[in-house]
Amino acid sequence: MSATPKPNLPQRAIGLWIVTVWIAAVGITNLLSAVTPGVSERMEWLRAIFPFEVSAGGNLFAALSGFFLLSLATNLLRRKRLAWWLAVFLLGISLSSHLVKGLDYEEGLLSLGLFVLLLQMRHQFTAQSDRPSIAQGVRVLIGALLFTLAYGTAGFFLLGQEFSTRFNLWQAIGQTLAMFFTLAQAGLEPTTRFGRFFATSIYLVGASTLSYALWMLWRPVILRGIPATDEERQRVKAIVQRYGRSSLAHLTLLSDKSYYFSPSGESVIAYVPKGRGAVALGDPIGPETDVTPAIAGFVRFCHRNDWHPAFYQTHPDYLDQYHRLGFKSVKIGEEAIVDLQRFTLQGKAGRNLRNAVNRLTKLGHHVDFHTPPLTDALLNELRSVSDEWLKMQQGSEKRFSLGWFDEVYLRECEVAVVRTPTGQISAFANVIPEYQLNEITIDLMRRRSIVEHGTMEFLFISLFQHFKEQGYDRFNLGLSALAGVGENPFSPKLEKALRYLYEHLTRFYNFRGLHEFKEKFHPYWEPRYFIYPGVTALPEVVVALIRADSGDRLLDYFRPGA
Repeated sequence: MSATPKPNLPQRAIGLWIVTVWIAAVGITNLLSAVTPGVSERMEWLRAIFPFEVSAGGNLFAALSGFFLLSLATNLLRRKRLAWWLAVFLLGISLSSHLVKGLDYEEGLLSLGLFVLLLQMRHQFTAQSDRPSIAQGVRVLIGALLFTLAYGTAGFFLLGQEFSTRFNLWQAIGQTLAMFFTLAQAGLEPTTRFGRFFATSIYLVGASTLSYALWMLWRPVILRGIPATDEERQRVKAIVQRYGRSSLAHLTLLSDKSYYFSPSGESVIAYVPKGRGAVALGDPIGPETDVTPAIAGFVRFCHRNDWHPAFYQTHPDYLDQYHRLGFKSVKIGEEAIVDLQRFTLQGKAGRNLRNAVNRLTKLGHHVDFHTPPLTDALLNELRSVSDEWLKMQQGSEKRFSLGWFDEVYLRECEVAVVRTPTGQISAFANVIPEYQLNEITIDLMRRRSIVEHGTMEFLFISLFQHFKEQGYDRFNLGLSALAGVGENPFSPKLEKALRYLYEHLTRFYNFRGLHEFKEKFHPYWEPRYFIYPGVTALPEVVVALIRADSGDRLLDYFRPGA
């Protein structure tokens, strides 16, 4: 299957830019037209048909439609469907306003031409609206303030004959600011009916634009992202149980995920949308034959939402499919997998691990395994350990490709705990299934700030022995970030850059230390990849990944030891 078709991309991009520039021009024209006196002959003819209030109202609606059209320009460039509908509606108001306020057919033709162009291009505007954000509201607020200032300044500067004082540019700005920040008119004396109307209209324009901006700021609080429904989650759970074959399969069921179902309905992609990036966790889960259609369908789905699709921590098995669909790939690390059938503490290679186990055992430490559902008392003990570990790390819970300390999640997991001779829990880890693979996976690994040396090695050896007795073939220790990345002289430049980070970011992340800890257990290593649309989209999908992983706590990434 070929990549999602993108016909006539240059022509479409040019068309969108023409629309964007045109609508900005209409918005500015409306602003200037609202504060420019009409042609006297036309105004005389209109007064015989409409009362003053109607034509003056046309000026007000021309100004307001100009503001809203300007605010839509960027969204039209991004092909937002709702922006298209609003623009078509506002252009209708703009055209009517120009005719009513002064038979300004020249400005009306500008609106009419754009109206016709938007109708012709209607099939290009398919993207859904962005989720509400504070940044979005702040941008609109700044735009509302600037527009109101421009409206008042232009009016006082161009309509000097309507007032007792003729304003220069700086006086016009000062008069507008005085009226904007006070209810009084700061000594303004209109000499005509239209002058009095214009002075009042500043308050109306300011109130309208600022009310809209405040709504945009408040909207993120009162509108939330719609979570997956219980029906969707049950559907996903059935697919994962039937086709899950990776260490990430169980994590796709956690509450931070949204879901895309393939056209056949047999596969699912678990993703998290952040900004303009939609990052999927792992490869599609479903039948082998449905992988390519699922990826292609997800690309189309993201395109409709104006998102850049990406896939995090994918297996090498499907790299060809991603590449055929136009994606780029970069190696991001390796998963450490212990072969339980071959693992042993005997011999020289196992001496250090054997000594750690023997020493902890002699001191009276032991490991208990708790099967679900976990009791409230046990969860409270685990939380104490977890809170101490988080404080020691000077960070917060990570998400997306890891579980987090959530009692609903942990209650249904098998947990191994290390108990000291006094019975206190000093460390714990929970494990999760991989469904169709005879492999078990570690998730949370937490310990107290002060533990007996070798405690974590003792915990892992006990896990290996326990699950080997349970009949499992392999134990997955999870991703070792940036391990094996950029080591080949022929590695891509991006992988070499990541290698540089691996070598120099020890202050912030102990990548090497974690890798060396896992290496103690003599695992074999499997590569994992990050799949992205292209270089231009890479910054936005990386930011989306960081936001998903941190739960939007970006500052945690810059704390030492996080």
